[in-house]
Parts: sequence; structure tokens; C-alpha cells
Amino acid sequence: MDRLACYDCGETYPFGDAARCSCGEPLWFETDADAVSWPDAGGQDTDGTEGAEGDVAGRGSLWRYESVLPAATPVGLAAVAGGTPLLRAPSIEPASGPRMHLKLEGTNPTGSFKDRGTAVGIGRLDGPIGTVSHGNMALSVAAHAAADDREAVILVSEDTPDSRLAMIAQHDPHLFRVRGDYGRLYDDTLERDLGVAFLNSDSPLRVAGQKTVAYEICEAFRPDAPDAIVLPVSSGGQASGVWKALRELRGAGLIETTPRIYLAQAARCDPVARAFRRGAARVEPVTGAPTAAVSINNADPPSGNRALAAVDATDGAVVSVSEDALLAETDRIASDAGLSVEPSCAVATAGVRELTESGELDRDEDVAVIVTGSGYKYGTPGAEAPPVREIDREDVPAAVRELSA
Repeated sequence: MDRLACYDCGETYPFGDAARCSCGEPLWFETDADAVSWPDAGGQDTDGTEGAEGDVAGRGSLWRYESVLPAATPVGLAAVAGGTPLLRAPSIEPASGPRMHLKLEGTNPTGSFKDRGTAVGIGRLDGPIGTVSHGNMALSVAAHAAADDREAVILVSEDTPDSRLAMIAQHDPHLFRVRGDYGRLYDDTLERDLGVAFLNSDSPLRVAGQKTVAYEICEAFRPDAPDAIVLPVSSGGQASGVWKALRELRGAGLIETTPRIYLAQAARCDPVARAFRRGAARVEPVTGAPTAAVSINNADPPSGNRALAAVDATDGAVVSVSEDALLAETDRIASDAGLSVEPSCAVATAGVRELTESGELDRDEDVAVIVTGSGYKYGTPGAEAPPVREIDREDVPAAVRELSA
């Protein structure tokens, strides 16, 4: 599994030869249809209980699906990513809405779905790894690199809170708070040879790992599939992974119908939702406003077009959630379901309410909602800032190269 393909134009490349397609769209790994099958045993049921082999490394994790991944099962922290519970949550279901099954990605090693992509990256790449992130992805890369005795390079924005820096810094990465146009760093790390493999939001390795969440959801519902999968969208990498999994499973005949994909964004920064409302096939950058859903506050999503394509191909939709609604939903999930989640996750269940009101979802349907991360880790305001180098964006290449010299 060493070829990358463009979902849009179909162009293919050997792994390592291109970061993006010549048409400008992101790439993902091609998967041999013969490799797609359900594992023989173990796994999870919809009540969140593990199968008989769930205590064996790899069996109760995303590595159950190693045959469709571009990496071999690693050891250590990366070996136990995935395998998260799927919990029916009647206490927060809309009165006239669908049955909601929450996929609790906060139970991953560092508390978010990002561990899936990082684990596959660790399993495939050698040497130092890095990422451009000020949140869950930064924490995931720093932790997995530490567990695998790797150097990690983390580039965060200059407005990253000290409390978040403290969480990342405990794993002793090379941590840079970057002044200047932070949005350009994604392209900088793709376009320049920095001596570090960057696992950014929609890299092919990361998308390959993140697709396993949809494999787990559909396996839990077998022989059927959920009617819909609802998730927050930021860069579009997670939505891409879900779509890729559904394409593979449908192509292999493991699901008879494809669940509709619904995406949710905070209304204060909703470029994908705006494009959907316009009926456009391309996402345009927006000028976002500050939102409590900071983890999905992405004004120019690199895989936004692919996320839109996923929605269109599955007859889904994209919704915007107001600030009041996402904050109220965060509280509702905590008080009525006993779960602490980020506001960035709560947009998904709030989205289910909007989709129910609009008639998109009804009481006879089963909907899997991907709850992307835990809220507990953000409950440490006032934490002391760790030592961190302050640099300008133009100085990033020299600073990173210096580490590998």
C-alpha cells in the first residue's frame, strides 16, 4: 500500500513523491479491495464492551484493521490507539430525533481522535516527526514521539494559551510559538525540506489512521450500518477519513448502504458550511471570529473541498451551530450524559438537534456521533507557562533544520 491517489482527478503518486496532487487537492492512500474485510474476532459492540481478544495489543485497537493501513502494528503507545467505546445516549437524544450513539474518542491515549493518525504515522515513518497545531494534534504527536524515543517538533500559534503549552511541553518536544502568518505554516512544512516528517491535519498517513473510526462504527452495527455519521469538521481530514472508510467498506460489500455524512461547524468560523449553503463545490477562506470551539476554528481548511465532496456523495449536509447552542450542548452532555467534552465536540450533537428540526433526521434512525475529544484536559486555567522559544515564521526553517543537524 504505497500509492497515493487524488479523490478528485484520480491522479496517483508513489508515497513520498508528492504532498498534494498537481490539481491542488489532498491525497490519500489507495487500498487494495482484497484487503478489506472484517477481523475474525474481538472488536466492540454498540454497548461499548470489548470482544474476547480486546486485551491483546492491537486486537482492541485500530490495528484490528492493519490490512487496510499503510503501516505495521507498532509497539508502545501507538499500539493501543483506537478501539474506543460506542455509547447509546438516550438522555441527550432530541425528543423527536434519532437514536444517538456516541463514539467516545476522548478515551484514546491523549484524549482525542488525533491519536489514530499519529499512531499510523509513528508506525510508518522513521526519524523526527512534527506537526503544526496548537491543540489535540500537537499533544498527540508530542506524546507518541516521546513514547517511541523520537524527537518531536511542534509549531504553535503565538496566541496559544499557557495552559495548553504546559500540556504539550510535559512530553519534552521542541516547542516553538510562531509569530506571523500561522496559517501559512501548513504550506511551509509541505513545500520545504526541513528534515522532519510533518504529520499535519490531512496528511495521507493521518487520514489513513482516522478512517478506522468509521470501520469501528460500522463493525459495531454489523450486519447493518448506521443511517448517518455526524462529526465536527475543521481541516476536513477526519471527514475525509470517514468517507474513505465508507467507500472501502461499500466497495468490498461489507455494508449494503452508505451512511450519510453530516458535518457541523461553529457559526463563528464555518467555511465548509457556507460553501454547502451556497451549493458550491469549493470552500473559500473566511474571516473567522473567536469561538469556544477553538479546536475547529479553521478559516481555510486544507481538505475542505474533499469534506464537501464526502457530504455530497453520501447525501448529507453541513450545519452551523451558534455559540450559545454549542455552549449549552457542552453543558447538557456533561450534566445529562456524564461526559466532559470540548465545545468543539459538542457542535456535533448540537448539529443532530438542528438536523432533527429541519427534518433531515428522524426518530426511526440510528446516528453515530463522533465525539472527538475529552474536555477534562482543558480544565487547568492558570497553569504556569513552560519554557518556549519565541521565533518569527521566517525563522522556522533554520530553527528546525538546526535540530536535525
